[in-house]
Amino acid sequence: MDTILPTELVDLARRVVEENHAIGRTVALAESCTGGLVAAALTEIPGSSAVLEAGFVTYSNDAKMSLVGVNADLLDTFGAVSIAVGWSMALGALKNSGADVAVAITGVAGPDGGTAKKPVGTVVFARADRGVDPADVHAARRDFGDLGRGGIRLQAALVALELLLPDVPAP
Repeated sequence: MDTILPTELVDLARRVVEENHAIGRTVALAESCTGGLVAAALTEIPGSSAVLEAGFVTYSNDAKMSLVGVNADLLDTFGAVSIAVGWSMALGALKNSGADVAVAITGVAGPDGGTAKKPVGTVVFARADRGVDPADVHAARRDFGDLGRGGIRLQAALVALELLLPDVPAP
């Protein structure tokens, strides 16, 4: 296949498209530190339009608020890279799309922006499923370490794709 993306990313995206298509499930994304990389990987796959409903690139806090409805108080209280904001991003992506499931990614890809509590390589993932109580939306933090900006973004995209597989539990 003609692609500029890493093979492992495209191969996993293919599985996501095929497996979700087989069960008639659609997906949406709210991406921050990955900047649309997950949506790009999915759209490398022919037939992805049957599965990918929407992708929101919410890189700035303003975009998180305006595109997927993250509350300013959550951003002020917990910061953009937090379980609370990831949870809100996933719910907002689900609400603002017709998708059956939404995954959110927010993190610190570096090389700058890290802190002692949220160092470079910190990424939060959340998944929301339509028809599930918002209290049951799950989010988790992963610390990849300083793999370099590209390495962190790749690892984050791979985890997000795994969360879109039908038989993978929420984080």
